[in-house]
Amino acid sequence: MACLLAAAAGYWVLGRGTPRPTGTWAMGALLASFAFAFASYSPLFEHMVEAVVPHVARLLSNSASLAAATSVLALSFQVNLQELEARRRIRLRLALLGASVLGMSVLFTWEQLTHRSPQIYALYLLVFISYLSFAIIDFLRQALEQSKSTRRSSVRIGLRTAAAGCLFALVYAAYKLTILFSLGLGFHLLSAHSECSSFVATRCIFSVDSPALAVLLICLGLTLPAVVYPITQARRHRWEIRSLDALDPLWQDLSAAMPEIVLPAGALDEEPATDADFILQRRVIEISDGILALRPYRSQHVQDAAAQSAGRATGGNAAVVEAAIIEAALASLQEGQYPNEIAPPSTTDITVRKDLRADVHWLLQVASAYTLSSAARVAEGGKPEQTGV
Repeated sequence: MACLLAAAAGYWVLGRGTPRPTGTWAMGALLASFAFAFASYSPLFEHMVEAVVPHVARLLSNSASLAAATSVLALSFQVNLQELEARRRIRLRLALLGASVLGMSVLFTWEQLTHRSPQIYALYLLVFISYLSFAIIDFLRQALEQSKSTRRSSVRIGLRTAAAGCLFALVYAAYKLTILFSLGLGFHLLSAHSECSSFVATRCIFSVDSPALAVLLICLGLTLPAVVYPITQARRHRWEIRSLDALDPLWQDLSAAMPEIVLPAGALDEEPATDADFILQRRVIEISDGILALRPYRSQHVQDAAAQSAGRATGGNAAVVEAAIIEAALASLQEGQYPNEIAPPSTTDITVRKDLRADVHWLLQVASAYTLSSAARVAEGGKPEQTGV
């Protein structure tokens, strides 16, 4: 766990490139703190440091846990609040962190000088649990609030995963609080300094398994959006390229017949030519403008015949009817003849669709039907019509 977290911290700090995204350093500090906390549990590290200062591994581990909790809050503040407000809250949490670590260090030294007094250790736990619980509850509240308002599903799932990690962290805090009351009241319900024997032992479930699961879920939840984003972008880019290829035959015929629908060169052309999203938006606008320009040539007779042939003109059949109308309208435009009765616009006109993906989805259906119609004419031995100029 320590090695994985250290590698993840290195990626966030060294592998993010420039300019660094908001929260990069907070995320790196979070992962590094957790890595150090788990490293302090290893026998090798513990024996090395405790050969110098007895029992100091506990202080280092607890201090790293508080630093990690503070890093979680800092990351949350940086991505959810305005810069000035985020800095103000982070400074306050850092001051509380410094005071808590200083208090724990003083109490740890006092405890060692008094031969590990249970009462001093109870005060030490009080400082540790107080700040840790405060940080966990603070982040849990923010994670739940932000998960309700975010639009990205990866962020929403990640925040809820981190919130689940906070619940395991609260289980660990409750366990430490039980030890605190046991020591303070002299009940000695749990031995404060006993070691775990296995991961399934009752004591280890609360003292080791719960914080391990908390760290895993919180780190996974906060990292998930960064991992999912490039995958989502790659899938979107592939969809855009395929959509451009599918729309090309329809666009070619419309732009050849009506060159004026092609957007003129200007500021928009400063965008990279390889930006598929930009090009796809242009294609949607130009095809929609072409369909709009063909309104005087839309034949009601063609619409009725196509609807009768395709069945009820709803769902996918509506695209077949629209493709037939566009094909006939292009031929009428070339011949300069208006139909006797003009067909109304499609019920799925561009004005009632809400976003680019919805526009593309509809036009892809129309373009597919248009391409199949043209291919069918060629397969039947018909001469493909040159609808352009």
